[in-house]
Amino acid sequence: MQQVKELYFDLMKKCLTDLIYADVREKFNLQGDNFDESKRNEGRDWPVNAHTMIGMKRLDNLQFCIEDVIAKNVTGDLIETGVWRGGATIFMRAILKVYDVTDRCVWVADSFAGLPSPNTEKFPIDFDSNLHEFSELAISLEKVKENFARYNLLDEQVKFLQGWFRDTMPNAPIKEIAVLRLDGDMYESTWDVLEHLYPKLSKGGYVIIDDYGAIPACGQAVRDYREAHNITDEIHTIDWTGVYWQVRS
Repeated sequence: MQQVKELYFDLMKKCLTDLIYADVREKFNLQGDNFDESKRNEGRDWPVNAHTMIGMKRLDNLQFCIEDVIAKNVTGDLIETGVWRGGATIFMRAILKVYDVTDRCVWVADSFAGLPSPNTEKFPIDFDSNLHEFSELAISLEKVKENFARYNLLDEQVKFLQGWFRDTMPNAPIKEIAVLRLDGDMYESTWDVLEHLYPKLSKGGYVIIDDYGAIPACGQAVRDYREAHNITDEIHTIDWTGVYWQVRS
């Protein structure tokens, strides 16, 4: 049975990253470059057709974290903040489905309208962010739901939080969190999520930061939050950009 689970998870990851048919039908990416399988594996391109751009190592890490909280009965839901086409959250739901977990929800939090313009008065470090100008990052709620449905994973255990994080995070109706995955790119988006959701993390749960290495402002938000709250749990490297840590206290 374990082999069957691993085969399914491997197939899901290859489908979500579009690594099964990419060599046939995808000769370029949204940045105008030729398709490069190594870049796709590492999560270094913006795919035309894939449902995630986080690459295989970060999907492997997500699987590890979720399987660990299930095995150790760490209470709480799963959430990603900043979901693009929904791939990572689809994978979250797939893992819960395989393990027949019915008492946890997957929260899909996004504006579904792209990234916000920089609020340089409050978060001056975001001054040079132009991510709000990329329409490729603005994936509608309807499209993300459609992507879930393609995998037969759109059900009552999938919850959607639509809006800017500054508006949705303070009153997010989530009691406990076991896995918190941040992919909001900017300082503001990272800080707003940590400020309001980190206190809801269960001991033994995990925090995953997608853009820690790729975007300096994101990494700085994480360091500032950890320093402000005396968080000393060890940060582990996933790949060239992603990191995670386990909540020990």
